[in-house]
Amino acid sequence: MIRIGGGDRALFASDVHLDDRHPATAEHFFDALAHVSADATHLFLLGDLFEYWVGDDQPGATVDAAIALLHALSAGGVAVYVMRGNRDFLLDRGTPAHAGTGFASRSGAQMLPDPTLVELFETPTLLLHGDSLCTADRAYQNFRELARTARWQDAFLHHSLAERIEQAHALREQSERSKAGKRPEWMNVTADAVSAAALTHGAHTLIHGHTHRPACHRAPTNAGELVRWVLPDWYAPDEAADPESDPSQRGGFLQVSAQGWETIGVWPGLAGVAANTGIAAARRS
Repeated sequence: MIRIGGGDRALFASDVHLDDRHPATAEHFFDALAHVSADATHLFLLGDLFEYWVGDDQPGATVDAAIALLHALSAGGVAVYVMRGNRDFLLDRGTPAHAGTGFASRSGAQMLPDPTLVELFETPTLLLHGDSLCTADRAYQNFRELARTARWQDAFLHHSLAERIEQAHALREQSERSKAGKRPEWMNVTADAVSAAALTHGAHTLIHGHTHRPACHRAPTNAGELVRWVLPDWYAPDEAADPESDPSQRGGFLQVSAQGWETIGVWPGLAGVAANTGIAAARRS
């Protein structure tokens, strides 16, 4: 188990959706990460770091810049952990022609299973991307289960790079069309899934992204209060269509240190609420 405490300072972020088509978002994230990571000891990126990932031969200036930044942080002594999301679940899966040159080896990051239990200043904390908690959306959960099988991934990765990129765009378009027919609550977590995950792993706190609904939820349980942090997204879907879109109005980190649990960046309706309170104080509020 990963244990963080003492003089450690851990950063958590999710749903950056890096892509060459959204350079302002990428620049904003890179600048923000370089700034807040100056004295960090751990960095956790909990899924959808990239808008899509078709294999470790994926090209792109933004991909190269992200890998270079994570490599520099890792080489500088920061423990970098990356979890796969629903968009980039093929991270570090390789392709038949690119064995040994995977994302992890190039970036210096350690791939983190979803979910992962860590000890965060003596608090058992479950880290997830968050899509596994959206159990009301059965169609998505069925695809999620299929797409994470070795058979499906091997078949996909045997296509050419151009074919894989085309399929990724087609899947994205299909996903956007399907959202129009879904109830909004289907794309959020369910209380039963949250409770089951916490109970199964013995967690007192959950940290995840995916829903793009930043918040700090607290719910009573038989074992005490369960705290659930939902990380903000960085991605602006309309960036390409709206040149006036301001990337500074989105994105943020959760920082955890001996001084407490603190939000950094844009957390609508929450910014500053948790600053320097610590989890015990947050539970009392």
